[in-house]
Amino acid sequence: MTTVNNPPADSPPRVGGWTRFVTARPRLSLLAALVLTVLAVLAGSGVADKLGSGGWEDPGAESTYATEALEREFPDSQPNLILLVDSGRASVDDPAVAAEATRLAERLSSEKGVVGVGSYWGGKAPALRAEDGHEALIAARITGDEKTMGETLDRIAPSYRGTQGTLEVKIGGIVAVRHEMQTIIQEDLTRAEIIALPVTLVLLVMVFGSAVAALLPLGVGIVAILGTNAVLGALTEFTDVSIFAMNLTTALGLGLAIDYALFIVRRFREEVSGGAGPTTAIGTTLRTAGRTVLFSALTVAVSLAAMLVFPQYFLRSFAYAGIAVVLLAAAAALILLPAALVLLGHRVDSLDVRRLFRRGRAKSTGPGTEGSTQNGTEGRTEDRTAWGRTATLVMRRAPFFALGTTAVLVLLGLPFLGVKFGTADDRQLPSSAESRVVQQHIRDGFPGTPGGGLEVLAEGRATQAEYAAYKERVAALPDVARVDGPLVKGDTAYFTVQPDGEAVDEAGQRLVGDLRATEAPFDTKVTGAAAVLVDSKKAIGDQLPLAAAFITVVTLLLVFLLTGSVLIPIQAVLLNALSLTAMFGAVVWVFQDGHLSGLLGFTSSGSIETTLPVLMFCVAFGLSMDYGVFLLSRIKEEYDHTGDHERSVRLGLQRTGGLITAAAVILAVVMVAIGTSRVTNTKMLGLGIALAVLMDAMVVRSLLVPAIMRLTGKATWWAPGPLRRFHQRFGLSEADPTPAKQPDRETNPGTDPETNPDTDSERDAVGARG
Repeated sequence: MTTVNNPPADSPPRVGGWTRFVTARPRLSLLAALVLTVLAVLAGSGVADKLGSGGWEDPGAESTYATEALEREFPDSQPNLILLVDSGRASVDDPAVAAEATRLAERLSSEKGVVGVGSYWGGKAPALRAEDGHEALIAARITGDEKTMGETLDRIAPSYRGTQGTLEVKIGGIVAVRHEMQTIIQEDLTRAEIIALPVTLVLLVMVFGSAVAALLPLGVGIVAILGTNAVLGALTEFTDVSIFAMNLTTALGLGLAIDYALFIVRRFREEVSGGAGPTTAIGTTLRTAGRTVLFSALTVAVSLAAMLVFPQYFLRSFAYAGIAVVLLAAAAALILLPAALVLLGHRVDSLDVRRLFRRGRAKSTGPGTEGSTQNGTEGRTEDRTAWGRTATLVMRRAPFFALGTTAVLVLLGLPFLGVKFGTADDRQLPSSAESRVVQQHIRDGFPGTPGGGLEVLAEGRATQAEYAAYKERVAALPDVARVDGPLVKGDTAYFTVQPDGEAVDEAGQRLVGDLRATEAPFDTKVTGAAAVLVDSKKAIGDQLPLAAAFITVVTLLLVFLLTGSVLIPIQAVLLNALSLTAMFGAVVWVFQDGHLSGLLGFTSSGSIETTLPVLMFCVAFGLSMDYGVFLLSRIKEEYDHTGDHERSVRLGLQRTGGLITAAAVILAVVMVAIGTSRVTNTKMLGLGIALAVLMDAMVVRSLLVPAIMRLTGKATWWAPGPLRRFHQRFGLSEADPTPAKQPDRETNPGTDPETNPDTDSERDAVGARG
């Protein structure tokens, strides 16, 4: 016996009060929004200058403690500013060159905020002299936090860069790398916005037809972005925030605002074309699509909130920015957009560039042809749209599509099995960046392993004999090329250990463990690039189960509240995870292994920065849930009305397939614009998520979901009695609990289906083609 899960007829609309609130004073709502947006612009101005460019390390790790102690006690052991001195044809040992370089080092040591200045000419250290004898280094440390270091670099760099007497000087070091990265990201973000906004507007006009309707999502997105910048500016007063988070703000601000506005405006136009007046249409829209938008925003926010469990502020920053922009995009879509639609009414279709095309189709097919559910024509008309035919084909060959699609996605993800994790370095920057040029010269032309040394901090009183015995034990370890030190200051000392290999390869990471296990008569702490990587991997590994459990449990609960099914939430989590395989496989194949590096304009370092897969998973999983919620909510609505499982799946895909695809394409355009960045991590983030979004919308939602739901059949909707009663009381759905409305006094005469072709079916056809 078929069970139709219709809500009780006397149940009041749960958001009726909200509808009255957002429609009572629409002009006042928009004016208040304008004032708040202006305030957000003022509060968020200059926010990029307050953001940091680090945050990959665990602040509670042993390596972090050792680094901070060495910076405090032995500042010259942790140089972050490098001057690459080129003597031209002369040797760096030439007396005239030495005199000029010594004066340069002395001048640098007198600069405010600069300590620990050392140079090749001060101690003739072989590691500071290039093998060709024409370049040498001056090293120093700029003190302070990231903002202070950047200001100091900006102040002193012009006095040292370029020609200095007979010498040519280039500026590098970690402080220069991070400062240049920050500057490039700001420039690239501005360029991405310039690219994305007009392209997005064109696509929206193609989707909506109406230029007026197309401007509404952009307005929602701009409000969300400006509001989030203000939130990030406020957060910098209390915690560190990464500059990379601004890329996510722009991408999600536009992408999600467009997603939400697409579904709100589409449902509003559907109701208006069906004969409802603007206020009535907004009420129905908020009870259906509006409820789904709110639900979708919660699922995306949950995925992003999982990054808060990690200690690295790089990841936490994306949670701050992501949660803020998601909630602001949803708020703008549910408050400002309804107010604008009430004021626009039927004028939302003004400047409709496709009206002539729709009229032509209306004459040939008649109103209501596509998607009609009247007069027993369901079976014939539902398959006339591309999405209806796709759903029918997929469900007719469900085993083939389920197995075939799964196999292809798994195959695309196989390269990720060979992932190698590393740290972000100067190779993130374009090859022309000055700080990268400096480090590349050091990497190629200087002895040893620049940046690969490990420092061992020794705390506690010890004798010279004890230091010497410890040094011998360290020198005897595998993969150790050389041990320097100790340099002693009171009860503290440090050793420098040069590994026999690359900075952060497997041997270097093993050496970190060996050093930490080596017995010593004093407390030892190990730091350096390899140690930071080891500690970062451990921090992520320790917290990853908690983050995964958080996302899984909350997602299962939210999807259950939406559908009332036990099986659908499990399907949603598994299929969402499966949709990300192509992204992870491409990340390794392209960015780690270097395929397409010439075409995309980056240099592969042979590894993936440790935090990036976590970030990309949380963002892409949230966006996949966003599209999943829109599809499932419409399927659930149809199932509540009819109790026909297969028809509900077919109609759900038919009515949302075009919109989901359009939303995914628009979001992918925004992410690709972000992916044009000259910084490799940002490029990987943008292009990887663009791929994930397209695979989810065009493969998983279009093929795998209907195939799986056809195979599970009516069991899809099963839930045990207690859970079913829980859902009846607390669950949400897109089904409109109010009876169908007849045209009221607000109805525009032009909405008669015989004279206006903008019927429900025509809107579905437009969405499908869009």
